[in-house]
Amino acid sequence: MLLVFDVGNTETTIGLCDGDAVTARWRVTTDGSRTPDEAFLLVRSLLDASGVDRSAITGSAIGSVVPAVTVPLAEACARLVGKPALLVGAQSKLPITLDVDEPLTVGADRVINTLAASRLHGRDCIVVDLGTATTFDCITGDGTFLGGVISPGVQMSADSLFRKTAKLTATELVPPRSVIGRRTEECIRAGVVLGAADSIDGLVRRIKAVWPRSEVPLVIATGGLATAFKPLCVELDLVEPDLTLRGLAMAFALLT
Repeated sequence: MLLVFDVGNTETTIGLCDGDAVTARWRVTTDGSRTPDEAFLLVRSLLDASGVDRSAITGSAIGSVVPAVTVPLAEACARLVGKPALLVGAQSKLPITLDVDEPLTVGADRVINTLAASRLHGRDCIVVDLGTATTFDCITGDGTFLGGVISPGVQMSADSLFRKTAKLTATELVPPRSVIGRRTEECIRAGVVLGAADSIDGLVRRIKAVWPRSEVPLVIATGGLATAFKPLCVELDLVEPDLTLRGLAMAFALLT
């Protein structure tokens, strides 16, 4: 089994993979103040609480966009697994070409997601990752990363609204009953949730309009909010919630 970590700005998703199939997953808060010992104890406790045989774990891989977390987590993984963790990112020798102006600045999650999409589907893809930020990453079927779009995430947009307005309080981000809200919280839900859905659809249409190849790209949604937004967006073809974890497992198999 392989232990994989998708370290995002808000949450870290931990997965166990058998091949590129995800057999277990956990979500924890991303915390750059954790020491290697604390990270070790956290991961060990999650595995033990789930009855995982730690001796069956043969390796670990980390994709991180939070540098303060990467080194302590890698040290914890080395202690837990007994060998160094594989760090996956733009510098990794993967079978994709980063055809952008500054390839080494491409986030690890974007590299891993597009690797997984191209290898799973073998065709042009747009990966929409709904996390702290909402990213739109473009890759061809032959593994050329074309670039993409980065926009504020849904929760980030809502938090900004709540912080900067005196009378608008935090509201659960679920679809409203109607786009015309009759209560303040419904108005907020219409603006934030439906506004985000239309933004996703609009940006995907704009990307498709300038796509450099004749093939219409497959649009894959992933990230914590992907399942919730699939019914609200006409441009999302499918949801693959474990895309990043599967991509980490693929990268490990290719690089070790």
